[in-house]
Amino acid sequence: MNNLIVAIDGPAGSGKSTIAKLLAKKYDLTYIDTGAMYRMITLYLLENNIDINDLKEVERVLNTVNLDMQGDKFYLDNVDVSTKIREKRINDNVSKVASIKIVRSNLVDLQRKISNNKDVILDGRDVGTVIFPNAQVKIFLIASPEERARRRYNEFLEKKTEITYDEVLKSIKERDHIDSTRDESPFVKADDAIELDSTNLTIEDVINFISKEIEKAK
Repeated sequence: MNNLIVAIDGPAGSGKSTIAKLLAKKYDLTYIDTGAMYRMITLYLLENNIDINDLKEVERVLNTVNLDMQGDKFYLDNVDVSTKIREKRINDNVSKVASIKIVRSNLVDLQRKISNNKDVILDGRDVGTVIFPNAQVKIFLIASPEERARRRYNEFLEKKTEITYDEVLKSIKERDHIDSTRDESPFVKADDAIELDSTNLTIEDVINFISKEIEKAK
């Protein structure tokens, strides 16, 4: 049988990373956080004051920077940036960086290479539509903007980040708009993906639902 590919796509705050990590442990799958890759590139561009419209410079970064993922740890040029890539400034800029064609094509190639000959679970915005349109399990995980903002707001509170719920909600809605209207790999549901609304579901509910789909595909 071909290697198992589980694709979980969804907007910011839908819970896809949390769910993907738990499923990876349950089924011994390699977990690939595609969004973290875009966050690492965004961090590099911001910290080095690189204009995202300077495509030659962005291409140079893509060809020289080293991205590494080890479980829950993310390394940018061998430096642990796991906390930094979750900061508000990254949230506010990652969708703009992810809309750049050369960035998407470069990272999609990398995501496919990492996944080669492995049983994998990936979460992102375009896993089931662009990266692996042939994935055996495709889930489109959604939740209301208000619920997603509440989840993100609570995450910020835990990190003692000073931000209001309204600011988080505004950012969520802006990211939704940028992601769904961009020219390059817009965020849309794959025709054969199963839509799951997690607004009123527990994590266990979502895990149980997707587990049944994985069992069918094995």
